Amino acid sequence: MEQSYEDSLPTREELDVIIRNLCVIKKEEFAAFGYDHVEWEEIWHCVSSKYKKSGLPPLHKLVNDILTLKADQFMNWITLQAMKGASF
Repeated sequence: MEQSYEDSLPTREELDVIIRNLCVIKKEEFAAFGYDHVEWEEIWHCVSSKYKKSGLPPLHKLVNDILTLKADQFMNWITLQAMKGASF
């Protein structure tokens, strides 16, 4: 029996694990560049902030958005959040 496309999609729990693991990888990358105080949750908030209106994108775009996030993009987002008084 062949597996359908929908059957191959991750469940919400699996997606949460994937997102967390990708954000931890990005956190470790940022730490290697001297950004030691970045948390994986902050990375996810930064990346997911652009999905508020459209909802979560396909998995391949989600992976790409997390793994291609640049430190300067993240720091700009953190600065804007601090100016808005947002808490994480």
